[in-house]
Amino acid sequence: MTEVAIDKRRVAESFSRAASSYDQAAEFQRQVGTNLLARLPERFAPRAIIDLGCGTGYFTRALTRRYQQPVIGLDLAEGMLRFASAQSAIAPSGYASSWVVADAEALPLKPESLDLIFSSLALQWCPDLGRALAQAAQALRPGGCLALSTLVKGTLTELQQAWQTVDGFVHVNRFMAVEDLQQLLATAGFGRWHCELEAHVLHYAQLSGLTQELKALGAHNLNPGRPGGLTGRTRLRALTQAYEAFRQPSGLPATYQVAQILMFKEES
Repeated sequence: MTEVAIDKRRVAESFSRAASSYDQAAEFQRQVGTNLLARLPERFAPRAIIDLGCGTGYFTRALTRRYQQPVIGLDLAEGMLRFASAQSAIAPSGYASSWVVADAEALPLKPESLDLIFSSLALQWCPDLGRALAQAAQALRPGGCLALSTLVKGTLTELQQAWQTVDGFVHVNRFMAVEDLQQLLATAGFGRWHCELEAHVLHYAQLSGLTQELKALGAHNLNPGRPGGLTGRTRLRALTQAYEAFRQPSGLPATYQVAQILMFKEES
């Protein structure tokens, strides 16, 4: 199984810095989370709910509206939680949300205390996804659901290939192969699970549009092996030229491979 080395401290710092700019650049993230929310069974009526990796609280508020229940937002990035709390105060739902700094691999939750754990585009930042899945399984009641979306290998493949023509450094975040992900899902301790893959292709007029968006989201390169310091003009020109080979009539493509997953804990 391919190991994905991630420094969670850097992840938390990066997303905290991006809190105020995240929602303006997060159209793709909102679409993925909306698709995940739509996959939940209509008759499923959870009462105890958390939004794991809640970020700015967009889906914390959406879950509150859908289920008419207070939802707890958990995130590793304190800056995101401060922003989420402020946004929820501006647009109150009638249900008080609470915000907790928490690590998905060490959830501060009682066993069998939840009906739904919702996590959209957050768990790909866990160095040990298997542990995060085990933590979720332990926290769910029998019949409870873990609904998650995560990025998999093949995401930003155009950017990765363009950089490979420039130098040997790691410039693009590495994501788990689908086969490795499915192996983890099968051994995570859930009674049944289902995984569907979605390919999203975004288009940009210029490469700078993509790189600025990644920075605004806090999702720029966080992997070991990335180059230190600023990227020189010569390398940027070479990257821009290499990326132009992918240009389509709609612009420069950026592909995201998303796994949409529902996992249900076995009934007692």
